[in-house]
Amino acid sequence: MEMWIKESQINDAAMTYMVKETLVRRKTEYQDLAIVDTYALGRMLLLDGIVQTTEKDEYVYHEMITHIALNTHPNPKKVLVVGGGDGGAIREILKHPSVEKAVLCEIDGAVIEECKKFLPQISCALEDPRCEIFIGDGIKYVHEHKNEFDIIIVDSTDPFGAAEGLFGGSFYKEISECLTEDGIFVAQTETPFYLPEVVKKVFDDANAVFPVTKLFMAAIPTYPSGYWSFTIGSKKHDPENANLENSLELNTKYYTKKLHKASFVLPKFVEDLLK
Repeated sequence: MEMWIKESQINDAAMTYMVKETLVRRKTEYQDLAIVDTYALGRMLLLDGIVQTTEKDEYVYHEMITHIALNTHPNPKKVLVVGGGDGGAIREILKHPSVEKAVLCEIDGAVIEECKKFLPQISCALEDPRCEIFIGDGIKYVHEHKNEFDIIIVDSTDPFGAAEGLFGGSFYKEISECLTEDGIFVAQTETPFYLPEVVKKVFDDANAVFPVTKLFMAAIPTYPSGYWSFTIGSKKHDPENANLENSLELNTKYYTKKLHKASFVLPKFVEDLLK
């Protein structure tokens, strides 16, 4: 008998995947968690029925949410990831030798636990001695750590339910206070095709806080529309004009130095959205 998963995050559109096997399904304190093995995309993490990451294309998201900021900052030593319990962002962050400490702040410890078991190629850096794991509320953590991090990555689920508070102007003000004087923050900010109002609101909220605010794009097949936005806010450094000549050639599959610059070239409909 064929088994299919249907993801209907968008009211009038859905994506479906044929499943080989359900590896884990559990109700955590915060959400419904499942990891399944699919024919097309390998193992897949779902939270409340929404695809978070897959073995097939996870590298796009994790490389883009991290390396743009890390290659823009001249000397990133301390990095905070809010959310991201699968560990992919930590894996990419720790490819940078300047990083002395990477803190993963994840509210749901079950995500970390199950990803270590079933998605080891994504969570592989969580045992690195430079990685510190904190299980708790990311908003509270940011509030309690002032002027501490060079880079903050908001690797959250979509802006509904438990993650809603991670998509607002008040949180971005807290992030600014948590960053050092030349700090940078990055957040995943949804798709301009299906959720243009979310993209614009997040950009406007960040732009009200950070002197330099830019939107950049990446192609992520398993996210609705396959075309995803990230918002970067910086106190001093412009990611579009970053000097990449002396940056390391990283072991990546999607991100390159050329793509770093090119990802800020936006289609006209996205430019118009941000006006």
